[in-house]
Amino acid sequence: MTSITDKKIPYLVRPHTAVLTRGFDPRLSVGSARPAVFRSSTFVFPSPEAAERAFAIALGKLQPEPGEDVDLIYSRLSHPNAEILEDQIVPLEPGATAAAVFNSGMAAISTLFLTFCRPGTSCVHTMPVYGGTHHLMRQILEPLGIRCVGVPAGDGDALKRAISTTPSLSLVFIETPANPTLRMSDIAAAWTAGQALGERPLLAVDNTFLGPAFQHPLALRADLVVYSATKYLSGFSDMLGGVVLGRDPDLIAQLRGTRAILGNILQPDECWMLDGRLPTVGLRMNRQSKNAQRIAEALAVHPKVVKLYYPTLFDEPEQMRIRDAQCRFPGGIFAFSIRGGKPAAFNFLRNLTIAKDAVSLGGVESLACHPASTTHSEMSEEQLADAGIGDDLVRISVGIEDWRDLLRDFKNALDGA
Repeated sequence: MTSITDKKIPYLVRPHTAVLTRGFDPRLSVGSARPAVFRSSTFVFPSPEAAERAFAIALGKLQPEPGEDVDLIYSRLSHPNAEILEDQIVPLEPGATAAAVFNSGMAAISTLFLTFCRPGTSCVHTMPVYGGTHHLMRQILEPLGIRCVGVPAGDGDALKRAISTTPSLSLVFIETPANPTLRMSDIAAAWTAGQALGERPLLAVDNTFLGPAFQHPLALRADLVVYSATKYLSGFSDMLGGVVLGRDPDLIAQLRGTRAILGNILQPDECWMLDGRLPTVGLRMNRQSKNAQRIAEALAVHPKVVKLYYPTLFDEPEQMRIRDAQCRFPGGIFAFSIRGGKPAAFNFLRNLTIAKDAVSLGGVESLACHPASTTHSEMSEEQLADAGIGDDLVRISVGIEDWRDLLRDFKNALDGA
């Protein structure tokens, strides 16, 4: 639960209430019940002294006083809609004290790596990861002298070993469940392995698949949690966004500093759109998870399905243990291998009538894609094989349609494949 600073609510309220009540004063928007859009590139100071103090705080020369409202300077640094969104999203992630918003999920991930990994340091990460994250590591970070050590998702012993033996380790980056294989990695165990080192590396988790409704990495001692807000947080496939939340506000302040230089803050209109959708994240994700579970468990026995990947269908004891320890519900994503390889997978996608053949996920509409030839196509054949991403694999993001209609659509497409 979180406290509300508004004097009209002087007691603790739960996250779904806080997301509608904190971080916004209607008096600043001529009494508007919900925030307006503030499109402005620069902001007027009440005095030269206020301008001087605002720049000193922005440059880290001074620290703001507790409860101080620091004057805004320039929208590349921050703006009213970003501040409102960053305050209102915090209650959705238990353990968070601050957030920073970005103009895409990859902007959030890139800023995180560029802030906390320096040339000569290393990061350990699970594999597979989102294709854009893989590209960032191999094409940008490694040429800059940042070593990236990949560990198979779900292999706890390998993850602990990599954390304990990788020199100059500054960051452990976990994507769980993994995209697109749904393999889960133990967040708490990664923290424990890092804690055993003389200088503990930061632990960051890409929580896009299950958060913030079904998995809470900060409560499992992660330092930072990352989202592609384009996905479930936004939920309508009509905007790009990224968010990083943290337990330590100083880490978020460092991210904002890098963001100011890179210029990748989320713009006012998108902040306004995303802020208005936060109260419905749990509603949408619960519907999507219920739909996905019914469909996945029905398709698992279809004769054309070789194997279906979904948390309630895990058969490995360790995967089941991790699932039960850190996830509340299984989520709206599943993947399956189709008998007949790539031609059958392509025919399945071609035969869909309700679900759309498109990348991305988390929208209210159902989407399907072929990861090996799209989202993860940059990976080599060896890397794809190591990650368990075959030519026969299809990933499904289930929307809020009637699950019975979707199930019939998937069955018909499989029969045609």
